[in-house]
Amino acid sequence: MRTQLEVERKFTVDDGFRPDRVPLADGLVLAAADELDLRSTYVDTPDLRLAARGVTLRRRTGGVDDGWHLKLPAGPDGRTEVHEPPGPEGTTPPERLRHLVAVHVRDGRLLPVARLRTRRAVYRITDGSPDAPVLAELVDDRVTAESLGEEMTVTTWRELEVELADGGADLLDRVEQSLRAAGAEPAPGPSKLLRALGDRVPHPAAVPEIGRRSTAADVVLAYVTAQVRALTDADPGVRLNTPDAVHQMRVASRRLRSALKTFRDVLDRGRTDPLRAELRWLAHVLGGARDTEVMHARVRTLLLAGPDDEARVVTVRRVDHELGERHGRALGAARTELDGARYFRVLDDLDALLADPHLTSRAGRPARKELPRRVRSAYRDVRRCHDLAEAASPGRERELALHEVRKAAKRARYAAEAVAPVAGKRARRFAGAMEEIQDVLGEHRDSIVTQEILAGTVARAREAGEDTFALGRVVGLEEAGATAAAAGYAEAWRAGSRKKLRAWAT
Repeated sequence: MRTQLEVERKFTVDDGFRPDRVPLADGLVLAAADELDLRSTYVDTPDLRLAARGVTLRRRTGGVDDGWHLKLPAGPDGRTEVHEPPGPEGTTPPERLRHLVAVHVRDGRLLPVARLRTRRAVYRITDGSPDAPVLAELVDDRVTAESLGEEMTVTTWRELEVELADGGADLLDRVEQSLRAAGAEPAPGPSKLLRALGDRVPHPAAVPEIGRRSTAADVVLAYVTAQVRALTDADPGVRLNTPDAVHQMRVASRRLRSALKTFRDVLDRGRTDPLRAELRWLAHVLGGARDTEVMHARVRTLLLAGPDDEARVVTVRRVDHELGERHGRALGAARTELDGARYFRVLDDLDALLADPHLTSRAGRPARKELPRRVRSAYRDVRRCHDLAEAASPGRERELALHEVRKAAKRARYAAEAVAPVAGKRARRFAGAMEEIQDVLGEHRDSIVTQEILAGTVARAREAGEDTFALGRVVGLEEAGATAAAAGYAEAWRAGSRKKLRAWAT
């Protein structure tokens, strides 16, 4: 499996357009064209779930990269492209690609939805110097598309694509300016498949524009919609082991769970309470992989900051082996759950919640009056947890109590961020203060957990006759870090608990 980031823009042109006669800006040169005859079969679910999310999965032949191509959205001009060999003739995608679209397909089936034949001319854009690298490719495609299904349709069109190679992002702007000046227009959609399928592709329900007159339901559902999208967008990255993907997916699940709790006066608890429990399970599934990822990076950074000697090399090797193996097991367990029926039902339930939210009588009230009080309620939970931590005995009891403060501060932060579109900068300032508390207590928690993990590593290294000085140094640094974080919490609490910071939340 090969993965790359594809950055491109598409344009529509008429039959008389001549790319080779377009004067490009800044001395760019268009090299002679190569001719290709491409044949593609696109697969999707019967209700076109992939196309609706901007995802395409196809088997293509006739080019230099024959095989299965999966394209996932990655920003305004970008898509993550995953390649697999073509395999035998047929329309069954490779198992590894099916896993990457499972978040959308779930228990559904994939079948051919369109066939395309593309006669392509490939031009290379360079700066004209000898042995110049290819900065981008301009392809001129003449497409015949056959939409499959109960009603088969055939459409034809011509389009240009400009795809970056070794050029910078600004190159797209410069080439677009030249093409637009010559008569090209932006293509009506991001992919050929969407153009081939036309109005068969379902469109997600429009999220209302949030303003001062928005209802509580408008604001809460807009926030929940954004977090569901963040969760499903992160799913393929978890399966590909993309950096930070587990973190992003876990955060989205926690934000969703927090929102369903905080705004339970808006959404019917009969629907949301069972879903909150399942989102807690999902966060736990992802937790092992995320925690070991953080601990590994943390310990490695501290080790590499120490003396550079043979003992450090041995110690880093041990840490990489132990924590790397631990992370691999946790990630494998998480991926197994992400291919299971329980996870798919969570996704189904989230979709059902957005498609048909069961609203309470308070949901239609003005958001700027109804929702701030829920933020105040979330803050009261933080205050309660803080008071318990202050009364706790030093040691393990206080450590656990501070962890509860951190979780409560995180929920209050998420609540304020959800309300910020109607509450404005006051809500954002409050959220920032809660984030400060969350971060300093997160550092405190990470220091303690790292010490606990390293205790076993030190013991095993000692049994193997290895020098444990470097590990002991890291443990000492983490002890000092936990002490500093506890002191930092006192300052963060003084700043975050000021009455004027939450005066708006009434």
